[in-house]
Formats: sequence, structure tokens, C-alpha cells
Amino acid sequence: MKPVTLATPPQEITHKRILKLAVPLVLSNATVPILGAVDLGVVGQMGEAAPIGAVGLGAIILTTVFWIFGFLRMGTVGLVGQAAGAEDHAEVSIILTRALLIALAAGFTLILLQPLIFAAALSMSHASAEVETLAYSYLSIRIWTAPAAISIYALTGWLVAMERTSGVFWVQLVMNSVNILLSIIFVLWLDMGVQGVAIGTVIAELIGAGLALYLCRDAFKHPDWRKWVQVFDRAKLIRMALLNTDILIRSALLMVIFSSFVFLGTRFGDVTLASNEVLVQFMYITAYAMDGFAFAAETLIARAMGRGDASRLRRSALMTGFWGAVVCVTTALAFAIFGPWLIDLMAKSPDVQSEARIYLPWMVVAPLIGCVAWMMDGIFIGATQSRDMRNMMIVSFIVYWLAVWLFLPLWGNHGLWAALLVSFLARGITLSLRYPALEAAAKNHKQA
Repeated sequence: MKPVTLATPPQEITHKRILKLAVPLVLSNATVPILGAVDLGVVGQMGEAAPIGAVGLGAIILTTVFWIFGFLRMGTVGLVGQAAGAEDHAEVSIILTRALLIALAAGFTLILLQPLIFAAALSMSHASAEVETLAYSYLSIRIWTAPAAISIYALTGWLVAMERTSGVFWVQLVMNSVNILLSIIFVLWLDMGVQGVAIGTVIAELIGAGLALYLCRDAFKHPDWRKWVQVFDRAKLIRMALLNTDILIRSALLMVIFSSFVFLGTRFGDVTLASNEVLVQFMYITAYAMDGFAFAAETLIARAMGRGDASRLRRSALMTGFWGAVVCVTTALAFAIFGPWLIDLMAKSPDVQSEARIYLPWMVVAPLIGCVAWMMDGIFIGATQSRDMRNMMIVSFIVYWLAVWLFLPLWGNHGLWAALLVSFLARGITLSLRYPALEAAAKNHKQA
């Protein structure tokens, strides 16, 4: 096969281009917590505790199950971005076909395995029989949207890689708006309870998947997307499988770290546990803002890698990193100034408010310490250097548990926060040490 001719000059990497990519994603992320709050608020109008617990429990279970397949978004961004950078237009379409086939297969498998999944998940719950019964009802309805919900990962990954992030914003806005509207209609007007919330979410996710598919229609304008010999190309399928497996392992270890942080916090009592949970919400705020620029890094790095241009790769990393640093410094200052007010807004218990203030300094420095790690994630995803991501995550995972073992007995909950931040620092340092390999890989890609 002849090497691809780079016939068109690449688009310049500018601050305007980065903001155009990132801002719609930041706005898109902002709609997510609003949806959860409205769903629980609507169910709360029923005047009973059990429905609130059931919706919260069911949503957490399915979010976790669907999130397992989040590698489809990250893997799709890197692969499609590199194909676009190399001007391999056929592969741009074919990768989306592969990703959608995986999403549909995964979704229908979850539907078939739903009794086992629900039984295993609910067995770990200590909720009342009434809550578990309602949660099961919620889950048994929502599981039918699994193929659509997982397909959205692949579709939004394609949109991000093609620099159509405004499309991602509209998908989220329409999907969440429909969900909110239907929750109000089904629960408050038609008195359908927990089942109404589930049905509303199913309809909203189907509409969201349909809109995302429509926005990706350019991928299906030419017959390349259904050239099945190329779709099932063994070497490329293996590459995609290895990439996604590495990302899955990395993400699973990261989830264990955050889950263990919550569970280890239970040993310090309900008040400290609640204060930790309040402060973790601050981290989610940072993550929602950071994701936009990390996604921008994924796209620009992937295109630079596809073109085999190490200098563009470096410029992409530096410029998106600059905006990531701006976000982290801004959020750190905001938490330092407005942190006590945010704590009082989220927690009405005086004891929790007082306890959260004690640990607030950890949350002030968290964005500053985590910034490099979060941006490096986007850079390595775009470069599809998933093996490095996996290996550095394993190192950081080990460092985290060593820090827990050392700091927890010495400093209690302060030690727990220190261990979490040390894991961020370890990930940032180790990935940074591997960064030169990305530029070397870009040069090798160009020679190939």
C-alpha cells in the first residue's frame, strides 16, 4: 500500500481552535449533574424515601455497568483522529462501524445477562426490601436502552475526533432536556413513580442515540463504512481490542482508587464520611471543566500523530496543557475563596459543615496536583499509547496503596486525602516521563 499523501495543509493549532473544541464539551458536562438532581427532585415529590433510594441505587448500578464500555469513546477518539490526520477517509468511517458493532454486541449481551447483573449488584446493597424491589423495577426497564446508551460512547467519540464538539453538546442537551420533561410528565402528572423515571430515561437515550447517529451521518455517505472485509480486518481489530483493553484496565484501577477512598472513609464515622462526599463533589466540578480541554488534547494529539508530525504534537500538548492549567488554578482559587459557602450550600448539617472545612485545604490543592495527570490522560489517549497509560496507572495504583498503608494510621482522614493526591502526583510524573516516547512514536509513524 502506498503511503497516504498529505494533500491539504493541516489546520493551525490556535487558542481559538482549542476553545472552540473545549467550550461545548464543558457546557455539555454541566448538564449531567442537573439531570440527576431533577430526577431525584421529581421522585422526592412523591413524599416517600424508598423511591428516592431506588432511583439513586438503580442509576448508580447502570451508570457503573455502562461506564465499563466508556473505553469506546476514548479509543474511538484516538483511532479516528489519527485516521483523519493521515487523511485516510475510508478508515474514519470504518472505525465508527467497528465501534458501533462492539457497542450493539455489548448492549444486547447486557440485556441477556440482566438477571445475573441485577442479582450481583443488589446483593452488595444493604438497602431495604422495598428499595431493592423498586430498584429492580427501575433496572429491568432501563436495561433495554443498553445498546443505545453504549452506542452514544462510540458516536460522541467520533464527533470529538472530527472536531464537532458542538454536536456532543446538542446530544447531551436534547437528551437531558427530554429526560427532565418526561420525568415531570410521567411522575408528577401521570403518577407512574419509579417506572416513569426509567421509561423517560429510556426514551431520552434512544432520542440521544438517534440524534448522535444523525450528526455522524457523513460517515455513512460513502460505502466505505460497510466494506466488511476492511471492517473485520484482523490486524486492525486486534489493535482496537488491545487499545480498548488497556484503557479498560486503566479505568478500572482508577475506579478502585476512588471507591476505596469512599469505603476507607467509613471508618472515621458518618460525619467525616459525609464531609468527604461533599468535598469529592468539588473534584467532579474540576473534572467537568477539565474534560473539555482533555478532550481537545485527545483530538489535536491524534491528528498530529496521524500526520506523523512531532512538532504539532508538542504544540498541541503545550497549548491544551496551558488551558488545563488555567482551569486548575481557577478552580483552586474558587475553592479557596468560595469553598465554605459551597460546603454550606451542599450540606445543611452543622457537624458536616464544620468537618468539611477541616479538610477543605486538600480540595484546594487537588486541582493543582492533579492537573498534569488529567491532561496527560487526554494526550496519551489521543496518541493511542494505551500501554503506557495502563502501566503508569498500575504504578500509581501501587503508590496509592503504599500511601494508604503509611499515611492512614498516622494522620487518619488527612492521610486518606494525602494518599489520593499522591496517586494523582504519581500518575502525572510517570506519564510525563513517558511523554518523549510520544514524539518518537510520531516520528516513526511519519517514516512508516
